[in-house]
Amino acid sequence: MHVAIGLVVLVASAAALAATARRFGISEPLLLTLAGVVASYLPFVPQVRPDPEIIMLGFLPPLLYTSAIRTSLVDFRANIRTIALLSVGLVLFSTFTVAAVVWWLLPVPFAVAVAIGAIVAPTDAVAATGIARRIGMPRRIVTILEDESMFNDATALVTVRTAIAAAAGTVSVFQAGGDFLLAAGGGAAVGVVVAYLLAVLRRRISDPVLDTTLSFLAPFVAYLPAEAIGASGVIAVVVCGMILGHNAPVWQSAASRISERTNWRTIQFILESAVFFIIGLETRAILEEAWGSGLDHRTLIVAVAGALLAVMVSRPLWVFPTAALFRRFGSLEADERLGHSAVVSWAGMRGVVTLAAVLLLPADTPQLPVLKLVALVVVAGTLLLQGTSLPWLVRRLKLRGPSRAEDALQKANLLQQATAAGLVALEEHITPETPSSVIDSLRDRVAWRTNSAWERLGRSESESATPTAEYRRLRLKMLRAERETVLRVRDSGGADYEILQYVLARLDLEESMIDRYAESDEERTETLEAPTVAASDCAHLRAAPLVVEPAEPDLCRECLDEGLVWVHLRMCLTCGHVACCDSSVGNHATKHYAGTGHPVMRSVEPGEAWRWCYVDELLG
Repeated sequence: MHVAIGLVVLVASAAALAATARRFGISEPLLLTLAGVVASYLPFVPQVRPDPEIIMLGFLPPLLYTSAIRTSLVDFRANIRTIALLSVGLVLFSTFTVAAVVWWLLPVPFAVAVAIGAIVAPTDAVAATGIARRIGMPRRIVTILEDESMFNDATALVTVRTAIAAAAGTVSVFQAGGDFLLAAGGGAAVGVVVAYLLAVLRRRISDPVLDTTLSFLAPFVAYLPAEAIGASGVIAVVVCGMILGHNAPVWQSAASRISERTNWRTIQFILESAVFFIIGLETRAILEEAWGSGLDHRTLIVAVAGALLAVMVSRPLWVFPTAALFRRFGSLEADERLGHSAVVSWAGMRGVVTLAAVLLLPADTPQLPVLKLVALVVVAGTLLLQGTSLPWLVRRLKLRGPSRAEDALQKANLLQQATAAGLVALEEHITPETPSSVIDSLRDRVAWRTNSAWERLGRSESESATPTAEYRRLRLKMLRAERETVLRVRDSGGADYEILQYVLARLDLEESMIDRYAESDEERTETLEAPTVAASDCAHLRAAPLVVEPAEPDLCRECLDEGLVWVHLRMCLTCGHVACCDSSVGNHATKHYAGTGHPVMRSVEPGEAWRWCYVDELLG
């Protein structure tokens, strides 16, 4: 009973602290760790000594898996060289840099120093990418940091195991090399095999509950066999998760994907919050054991500080020279040459793997309490020093993160392409028996969905009540009235419970599908332009000018003549004719194209410079 109460209090406290951090824009790992440190000194809080098996099996595989299924396999392939240099080369470089410092300052064998170096070498995905997304780093940096932190765990854990075996005198250099090859190759092979075996089952499962259950088993089904054959369970989980995530749109139903996404986000939140809180709760016990270990206190402080400094310095010592090599061979864009390298070199926060790996050291390891303190100080120190200063560094370097406006433009473009394909399929499958009302309803539905995406651009919703905005407002009012009616029937006992649940679920599903504008979207201060990639694929966009003199600026003459109100304005880049967008009642810009054949228009909304080709349906 006491254990159960303790777990409830732990999870509830961690969740409350994480929610507080999100509410005030504070780094969640840092706040949770500091709160755990404070709690460890409260007299009524018992000492926390987590079992390494619980951390390695209960926390690590699910956390790795939930990150892997959200990782882009395409982006990983595009950045594989950088990720490999960080997750293998940097880990080994950091390991031996820290090992040299620890071996010099502490009375421990070199193999033990290598073990603690490997323990503190891997970065933590949660700490780095949580800060990255909160402050708006460029997406390429976020991708590199997240993928690095998934794969560097494997390098570190294999190195720890090899160093522990070397300390016991049971491993040679050739065996160490073989261990690395087995860990990487064997782990990847197990991950691929497990992913495709699960895919066979997943294709035959249509029930979201069963599919989600299979998803919960996936990280453990990949991790346990890999560890059993001496391969890397970490790599197996990551590879399995990336394959399943990449193929989820083909192998899973829509309901299963929604269920899996929601459930894994919840699990990730609970585990991440709990693990950083546990790190803090260990502080008091580790400090007391290290302070009473018999080692000279001055030596203890210098060794701990030296290890932290070595961890923080080794990363830029590796990142900047490798970036210089990339520049030498033209592998980096100009804007990535310094700023990106500086951020990557400073985003070295440690976390869950360091906490778990230090518990793997044998009980007879020399200076074990001091080594545990080294690991704790590295985690807390990197979270405090690097975690709090990283936002300042990003602002100082003026790195530009993802723009909500540009994201909205690309979403609208992609939805437009998908809608065009859907309408083609609709035309191909219409039969003489298909009622015209059904055809019109389907066309209207996809048109409303696409127009809603385009209406996120241009003037803010507060300035212009767009058609889809009015649809959202009125439909939400209707759903509220419908739900209140169903609840009155429920309370009066007028229908079976299962019937009521079915109807309420349908209403909830429709409400969840209604697009809403984010209240916190920032004002756009830069000109919204389209990506240049699409323009290079379209002859019309290449031939069209960027701007022409408008015939009648800032108004749609047809709407004025017909007594209509427009939503957004577009300008023909052949003749300068200005007309209203597809969301407007008149739809005069598209009608102008249909009547004249002029292929390219551009937005003339304030702050927008994107163009659209009607012929090829491409943004540019």
